[in-house]
Amino acid sequence: MSKITKSSTAEYFAKNLQQVGFSSPIKAVLTTLKEAVDNSLDACESSEILPELEIEIVKVGAGSTKNTDLIKIVVEDNGPGIEVEDLAKVFGEYLASSKFGRGQCSRGQQGIGISAATTWAQMTNAKGVQVLSKTKSMRKAISAQVDVDIKTNIGVLKNKDMVDWKNKNHGVRVEFFIDGRIQLNGDGGLLTYIEGTALLNPHVTMKYKLADADWVTTERVSTQTPEIPEATLPHPHTFKLGEFITHATLYGKIPLSKFLKTGFSRISDQSIKDFIKAGMPKNLVEKPITSLSEEEFKKVFQAIQATELMAPSTKSVLTVGEEALSKSINRLGKVDFFSVMTRKPTICDFKPVVVEVALARFIDRGDNEQPVQLLRFANRVPLQFDKSGCAITWAIESVNWKSYGLAQPKDSLPLGSYVFAVSVVSPFIKFKNASKETIDASEELVEEIRRALMQAGQKLSRHIKHEMKEADLERKLAHIEQFGPILVEKLVLIAGASDARRKKAEDGLKKILGRDSKEAVSDLEEAQTKLAAQKKKEAKLTGEEEVIETSESEDQFEKSKKTEKKQKK
Repeated sequence: MSKITKSSTAEYFAKNLQQVGFSSPIKAVLTTLKEAVDNSLDACESSEILPELEIEIVKVGAGSTKNTDLIKIVVEDNGPGIEVEDLAKVFGEYLASSKFGRGQCSRGQQGIGISAATTWAQMTNAKGVQVLSKTKSMRKAISAQVDVDIKTNIGVLKNKDMVDWKNKNHGVRVEFFIDGRIQLNGDGGLLTYIEGTALLNPHVTMKYKLADADWVTTERVSTQTPEIPEATLPHPHTFKLGEFITHATLYGKIPLSKFLKTGFSRISDQSIKDFIKAGMPKNLVEKPITSLSEEEFKKVFQAIQATELMAPSTKSVLTVGEEALSKSINRLGKVDFFSVMTRKPTICDFKPVVVEVALARFIDRGDNEQPVQLLRFANRVPLQFDKSGCAITWAIESVNWKSYGLAQPKDSLPLGSYVFAVSVVSPFIKFKNASKETIDASEELVEEIRRALMQAGQKLSRHIKHEMKEADLERKLAHIEQFGPILVEKLVLIAGASDARRKKAEDGLKKILGRDSKEAVSDLEEAQTKLAAQKKKEAKLTGEEEVIETSESEDQFEKSKKTEKKQKK
């Protein structure tokens, strides 16, 4: 019998990096960028610093593996910096994180992603990540290379030095050299990722250079750092028996009652009395959890599952907000229509969740015969891969977009030159894989996303109907202008009418044209009045939106009035 060996966490991930996003050269570049940006944004927000990121991704040579390039990836931030003693843990040790298990709506939680990026760089280019870090208390910045000791899962600092970092009071700069390939657009594209990050993070300023393009700066449109909500405890109804027992082992030698009240949300003394009524042995209440048998844990667990409990609090979720999201949309290009919707926080599968939706139509972007561009987000992080299996995609495809004025093949995304952005925020998002590429589709979550989409779709429908009515007016006036004079001329010839009759007929035509125009304009004005009243009633639209939509309507109305005056002349 062969000897059983034990591998470290780092060794496992080094052999299975595809599980955390390094399954192809294109994914490797995007995943490395994403993990570095996530760390920067989380660090800035935790210290209430408005983030300023500088990103550079360029090809510098041939890769060490077949069909790859050597890619340099640099991400620099103005965050609080990292202390010298923490550098090795942050960049070179798996499952080392200050946010692990805290139940917060943060981007990174498990301490896997950036260490995986270091491992990939080490495997493909023989060295890990070059880090430059400075905190407020440091006179000089620390410069060092961080590698992962695969056998021990310990980060190793190399070539450590103290250097001047001019014009930088605090921050972190990371530099990776990896095998990969650069893709700018489409699903998995770097530019798509950066645009998505800008959309859901209106408080971020980003300066970036991608491949051979020039430097581009996207300025922030909000000066408010997100107010990070407090961490929340998990709800016991989200656990399976094995998870429940494992969770208990984290609390040491404390009574069962104390573990239940401190380890979960919404459990009180009254809840414990209810558990006893549901079958939990009373003698276990004050028994140390370290002394409970599996059979006793099972009885406790079954009693909890059989008891109705309050839903967890929704105060732990974080939203971008309709106003900030409305402003952020305009950073992506020229928009001639958009609709944003932020749902009230709710509970899905005993987890607090909030869904935000933005539908926008960009000028000269997209094709009416192609599916809409879909941007998916989880905790404000763009999801770039495995779109078809995502709860967000399922929700969009389940909506009948034809009723809102869009073409839609069966069981598919709608068609049109639109961008659909859907954000799901929760401290306990369930992903389908460790690389967090797609959200698991539960029925409750899909339904909540559907409701947000349909509310945004109602605004879209009103806008499309408004456009169709105006287009119909234009077509009607054009037909009258084109064929009316010809008809008068032929009737005059047939009837042998006098010049006086001809003039009377022409005057009558002008009256018809003017009346038709007036009626159409009146209809448009009435529809706009009703729309404005409905907006006030809903009380959900931002001031920014109202201004934009009103100005659009006023332009249309003025255009119609000019057409009317033209016909009168």
